[in-house]
Order: sequence, then structure tokens, then C-alpha cells
Amino acid sequence: MIHNKRAYLRRFGGVYEHSAWVAEKAFDMGPPAPKDLPEVMRQIVEDAGREAQLALLRAHPDLAGKLAKSGALTAESTSEQASAGLDQCSEAEFAEFTALNARYKARFGFPYILAVRGRTRAEILENFRSRVDNAPEVEFREALDQVHQIAALRLEALFGA
Repeated sequence: MIHNKRAYLRRFGGVYEHSAWVAEKAFDMGPPAPKDLPEVMRQIVEDAGREAQLALLRAHPDLAGKLAKSGALTAESTSEQASAGLDQCSEAEFAEFTALNARYKARFGFPYILAVRGRTRAEILENFRSRVDNAPEVEFREALDQVHQIAALRLEALFGA
């Protein structure tokens, strides 16, 4: 258990993409035992309200987007996208991701989010195509659920390390 706030935030601040406020609130609550951290952090996000949740969703990068191509993603996002082969998209796949990203963001106001670890580019594209026409409230909930899944995988990696 880490009792120094700065060290705690260094370790857990990136669990929710560019949203260290989640880890900070978890620390201020106790901090929770490692086994409880995924659920505590999830509940912090769920209780944060729509505006904070929307900001959290908007903090995520586009999949296979310009930031990925330029190397400007967080280390966690770079690793996750590379694990799915998104750093090796063909020109046609990159063009489709770019078009889907633009369409999705115009429709929902936040980027498409999917826990990509363990998935192939083809599976990701199929999921993307199937979600782009969802109702806004359905997609908001799905995006939040995906963010929680990403956070759980990141915590698992941190505790496994």
C-alpha cells in the first residue's frame, strides 16, 4: 500500500486516461486496498456525474488516429493499440478508421472507445462499424463500460508487474 499521495498518483494516475482525478479521489478516500481499487475507481467515475464522465471519454485518443501515427499517445495507449496491431494498419484500414472516427465523434461528441487488448484489427473494425449507429445514451454507457474495462486491464498489469 502506497501512503504518499505523489507516489500513489505516479503509480495509478494513468489508469483512467488523462484523468488522474480518479486516482486522487481514491487516495483521498483511504487509499483502498489493491483488491478493492478497480471497484472503488469505477464507483468514483460512476458517481462523478455526466460532465466529468464526458470529459473522461473525451480524454481518450482516436483508435489508429493521428496521435498514434505521430507517436503522441500515452505509453499505456501506445501499448494497447500496438497489442491489437493498430500500429500496422494498411492504408485502407487507416482510411476506414479515420472515416469512422470522424463520423463517430460527430455523432456522439467523444471518441470511439474499446478495450482493444486481445482483439484483432478486423474485430475492432467490426465492433466500430456495429456501434457507430447506436443511440447516443446506449453508446455513452458502452463507452463508459469500455473505459472501466481498460482501467481494470491497466490495474491488472500494474499489479502483475
